[in-house]
Amino acid sequence: MGIENKLRRQVARANEEFQLIEPGDRVMVAVSGGKDSYAMLHLLSAMQKRVPFDFSLVAVNLDQGHPGFPGHVLETHFQENGFEYRMLAQDTYSIVLDKLAPGSTMCSLCSRLRRGILYQAAVDLGATKIALGHHRDDVAETVLLNLFYSGQLKGMPPKLFSDDGKNVVIRPLIYCAEEDVAAYAQDMDFPIIPCDLCGTQENLKRQEMKALLARLSADNPKVKGNMMAALSNVRPTHLLDPNLIRADELGKPEVRQRVEDVLGESAGFRPETDHHPLPAPPR
Repeated sequence: MGIENKLRRQVARANEEFQLIEPGDRVMVAVSGGKDSYAMLHLLSAMQKRVPFDFSLVAVNLDQGHPGFPGHVLETHFQENGFEYRMLAQDTYSIVLDKLAPGSTMCSLCSRLRRGILYQAAVDLGATKIALGHHRDDVAETVLLNLFYSGQLKGMPPKLFSDDGKNVVIRPLIYCAEEDVAAYAQDMDFPIIPCDLCGTQENLKRQEMKALLARLSADNPKVKGNMMAALSNVRPTHLLDPNLIRADELGKPEVRQRVEDVLGESAGFRPETDHHPLPAPPR
């Protein structure tokens, strides 16, 4: 299957470049019932058979109390394909309805609550990694959302350590295009559960970013690929973040030597963490 081989290679590339899964890992695969998480689970299972080390997978689904959620569809799929799995249930849907005004966007609060539950589940299951099914297009859309609406230049990292240090989140599909994932899901005939059970609003900003990228890609098919390339080709000296500029300056041997001459090595100077003002250059 051509599309499966392509996706496998991209997952393998991400794993090699970012050490997403390592020997002995127990990976908790978050499976929502959408095409992306189904694809991720099956691709990681295929990877399990090909890498020269052992790791284990446990598929986890969270029923958040959305009316009519067909959890049995997922459970049947896990059983038929021989996956270890856990079915979790916690009513966050009622919390979201209680906290938000009618007509408000639910996705942000819903995802935060879900993330907290999954983090705790990973600890309970002894998982060393949590795999999420975000793909290349999700990253591109997130970059634009942060740029236009949050005033931040950031996307989605392939590997992220939680603030409390208890969890490591990985995104094995980081190099996979959404259209390829969709084609693979169709070929595999996954029993897709649409994310419309809570009345997901169609006019979300993410949908606008998706539409914008679609228009740009119609004129230049390389747009999304170029965005991904840009994220791995960052030029700190050409941005406006003072911390980045300071770090770049402190990395230069002649500047570091001037700082050490003034502060002394015994001061425990570490250019990547300390923020001492740069001394004036010698006249």
